[in-house]
Amino acid sequence: MKKILLCIIIITTIEQLTAQTKHKISPADIYRLQTISDPHISPDGKWVSYTLSTVDSAKDKRNSDVWMVSWGGEQTLQLTNTPEGESSARWSPDGKYISFISSRMGEKNSQLWLMDRRGGEAKKITDIKGDLEEYVWSPDGKKIAMVIKDQDFSDTAKSKTRNPFVMDRYHFKEDIEGYIENRYSHLYVFDITSKKTDTLTKGNYDESSPVWSPDGKQLAFVSNRSADPDRNDNTDIWIMDAKPGASLKQITTWPGADRDPQWSPDGKLIAYLQSSSNEAFTMYGQNKLAIVSVNGGTSPLFIKPIDRPVRDIHWSKNGQMISLLLTDDRKQYIGQINMKDSSFKTISTGEVFLNIESIPSSEALVACISSSQLPVELYAVENDAVRRLTHVQDSFINPIQLSTVEGFKSTSKDGTKISGILYRPADAPANQKLPLILFIHGGPVGQDEFSFDLSRQILSAAGYAVAAVNYRGSNGRGLDFTRAIIGDWGNKEVMDIMGAADYLVEKGIADADKIGIGGWSYGGILTNYCIATDTRFKAAASGAGSSLQFTMYGVDQYVTQYENELGTPWKNPEKWMKLSYPFFKVDKIKTPTLFMAGEKDFNVPSVGAEQMYQALRSIGIPTQLVIYPGQFHGITKPSYQKDRLDRYIQWFGKYLK
Repeated sequence: MKKILLCIIIITTIEQLTAQTKHKISPADIYRLQTISDPHISPDGKWVSYTLSTVDSAKDKRNSDVWMVSWGGEQTLQLTNTPEGESSARWSPDGKYISFISSRMGEKNSQLWLMDRRGGEAKKITDIKGDLEEYVWSPDGKKIAMVIKDQDFSDTAKSKTRNPFVMDRYHFKEDIEGYIENRYSHLYVFDITSKKTDTLTKGNYDESSPVWSPDGKQLAFVSNRSADPDRNDNTDIWIMDAKPGASLKQITTWPGADRDPQWSPDGKLIAYLQSSSNEAFTMYGQNKLAIVSVNGGTSPLFIKPIDRPVRDIHWSKNGQMISLLLTDDRKQYIGQINMKDSSFKTISTGEVFLNIESIPSSEALVACISSSQLPVELYAVENDAVRRLTHVQDSFINPIQLSTVEGFKSTSKDGTKISGILYRPADAPANQKLPLILFIHGGPVGQDEFSFDLSRQILSAAGYAVAAVNYRGSNGRGLDFTRAIIGDWGNKEVMDIMGAADYLVEKGIADADKIGIGGWSYGGILTNYCIATDTRFKAAASGAGSSLQFTMYGVDQYVTQYENELGTPWKNPEKWMKLSYPFFKVDKIKTPTLFMAGEKDFNVPSVGAEQMYQALRSIGIPTQLVIYPGQFHGITKPSYQKDRLDRYIQWFGKYLK
């Protein structure tokens, strides 16, 4: 008995010492976080290539390299290591080569490079003048289909002064891309041996998502060839022979969006994703699985309805099964559909699956998977079991102390049940009320999940209960739940956020006198709606948000959504006024608010934050405006990402503690 007690004491002591040596996760840890993405299984099924992104703190940027891991997980090899970075690694069909995209050696435009996987330097094989956006190998490995955006002729050869932007399109601006001139993305075929590139498509249309037929003779792709593609989301699946001058055949006619075509192994069918709505444009939809004959002319075959968004579709080797990812309440999981009877089978529900990839020669899948306590790692999925392949995140996780994460359900005042996720500091006593930060996701169509969330972990480690709320408009709860906020912003979502706050206070988790709120994008917009609705919030941080919606028309990139959902401002001014209520009720706001934005954001331009900052400054409410130089809607520079988190902690700390 004494020996048993001694062992227990020793084990407890070791655990306590281990906990003491770990530090609380902080904004500086952002420099240590690596990101895995884009996995692909080799044709022989023995290796998985992937991209690993790391922070170069000296250059204050992320750099991506190509790696591969053996299917058993025993060996990990780095294949590229250059300052320019590499992405979109793909195996040649015979498995001897790995191709990737890079702007090595000072190339103005990214080019396609080829590396012998057995060793040796990579070789540049293309000389593309436009922007290489996508590419895919032909089944025989002799050709590569590419999507290339038209060359930019705006820069003059003799002068450093850029030619003026000249736009005549309905949709004339886009975040990151900037002002949109008449450059379009088209299909090309590159011959590996001759290095010759043939043009397959032309005109004022964009093509994307090319996929070779199993016999290598045809390409299926996605294009919107309506009268004015800028005004709608009517993409369809098209087929053409993979040679210049070939005619195009349209095989889907849904007024909404058809995308992501995947040929069946016998080449007779194409599975694809179809939008749930037949509207010209909608922000509030979800994809469903559809299947159509390559001969066209008949209505598509639909798999039995699943009222959840699906994506990442993959045919099995024998064509009898289709694997896909399904988004459900706060999670994603792999499902499998039997083509004979349309029955649905769940493969795994224990983690959050971010994407899956397969190869035709095997029934196995590789998946990017995350959990609330672990950033993304690669996993093999075979025989309905999940097996971890990589351990990239061990060095990130081992030295830090993470918050506890659990789900909760709240009820809004109209009786709607809302799902949320709660983060509590690891060292917080179980019965202690904590200051609460409601940190709201953007979208609005998206959801917070039981995946690793760096921002909420860091906020919680600073001494807060942090709540994620999947308000109405989020996905994962069915189409009606997503569409509940159409043309009615800042109503039901605010009700749901308030209901979550009430629940956490009632349960003794949150201190009712110390509640803050924040978010980015639509999360910033909802922050503005909430502080204009209720004075309970003692601090707020509104990132990339807007309130005076009247002034967003023609300023941001959402003109198509606005006109389809709200109508034009001059024809429906009352609606636009109603949705702009945070600005027109600014004198009712009592919450000290930090406003933030990216200088070059065309998604939700910085003017949205500037207007609210100026209004609060005018009426004497404590406020601050932070603009990140050269940044778009997403803040990508590591030092700015750290700065944003530091400012959250400082601002909430000033008013909630």
